[in-house]
Amino acid sequence: MKGSLSTRIFAGLFVGLVIGSMIQYLFADVAFLNNNIVGLAEGLGGMFVSLIKLMVVPLVYISIVTGICELRDIASFGRLGSKTFGLYIVNTILSIAAAILVGVIFQPGMGATLPNGASTTVELATTETPNIGAMLINIVPSNPVQAFASGDMLQIIFMAIITGLAIQAMGSAAAPAMRTFRVANQVMMKLVGLVMTLAPYGVFALMISLGATLEANTLMSVAGYVGLVVMVLTFWILVVYPMAVWLTTGIKPKMFRQATREQLLFSLSTASSNATIPVTMRTLTEKLGVSRAIAGFGVPLGATINMSGSAIYITLAAMFAANISGTPIPAGDLITVGVTVLLMSVGVGGVPGGAVVMAGVLLHQMGLPIEAMAIIMAVDRINDMFCTASNVVGDTAVNTIVAKMEGNPEPVTEEEHLAASTVEEQRS
Repeated sequence: MKGSLSTRIFAGLFVGLVIGSMIQYLFADVAFLNNNIVGLAEGLGGMFVSLIKLMVVPLVYISIVTGICELRDIASFGRLGSKTFGLYIVNTILSIAAAILVGVIFQPGMGATLPNGASTTVELATTETPNIGAMLINIVPSNPVQAFASGDMLQIIFMAIITGLAIQAMGSAAAPAMRTFRVANQVMMKLVGLVMTLAPYGVFALMISLGATLEANTLMSVAGYVGLVVMVLTFWILVVYPMAVWLTTGIKPKMFRQATREQLLFSLSTASSNATIPVTMRTLTEKLGVSRAIAGFGVPLGATINMSGSAIYITLAAMFAANISGTPIPAGDLITVGVTVLLMSVGVGGVPGGAVVMAGVLLHQMGLPIEAMAIIMAVDRINDMFCTASNVVGDTAVNTIVAKMEGNPEPVTEEEHLAASTVEEQRS
């Protein structure tokens, strides 16, 4: 298949969706297609996503350690961390404010009622708001092997940070360790490149599965709600992020959209922020020229706490559920809802099920009928695709802005590190 990788991914996405839809609506009675072909597509698509996820944990750990080692001094790590974290939080707050404003103007679900067929047996995976204090305490792992095995991103990030700082502090004595991590990082990026050559075929299989199983009547019954969520998230992806990057870095919106096209298509097909980490790093370092030090630290952090897309999704889902159940959220309570969504969206990265689970938690806390969750869950696959895309493109935008603020420092070379360490040792 000829053409750029993003073009081939788009072709796989489109053709797979068309074939899947044809299987569902034109060949519904053909058992071989519905059982064997769709089953094969699900299996191949699942294998591709697992292959990407296979690289996530070692890539996150190695890239953060390498990124910290390549910083010219420890002080720059403090500046980098505070700016990255601050911009992620600002992005989420603005996303929530925009979602509330859109929800107040368009009132999704207003005038509609819960369908008689809505399930009354929907169960939530959790009914408690993520405890931010407990989350901070649990950042420090008691068992590093378990942290890697479970893929706990916050714990892995913590271990990578202290490892990188330790290597920095050891000076010239840690040169072999620095060289090892640099080579390991190059190996991981090579693996990402090799796996990405399979992306068009993996996306093709995933879209066949989606097209063959997504019911159009379910989607049409709540088309206004789905359309509103998709509209806001698409506006954030194609307008807000490119404009923010242009105003702060000078990179034109068209150029930013072109750079993130491959990342956008990949995130739409996988609906997984973690699975898109390798593609996000590749987009930043190869297409936008962001240094490895900044991308290696900011991208894994963003996959954990930068959940602006999830914040938009959760906010509009709650307002939709309130309206469709006949109990609109009072204007005075919208700020409380916004603060709750902010805390939830920061903690959503560590909750199985992601945004849809957090939407259920919010409904439970607001005393809304749990039957509304049946509708939200029925169309979650569509909303979650765009939610994930907004999250990961937001990671790219924030790290591009941080790179500009930091002067996009070139990674320190091994020779420079040894020289600086020698001078420091002589002084002491």
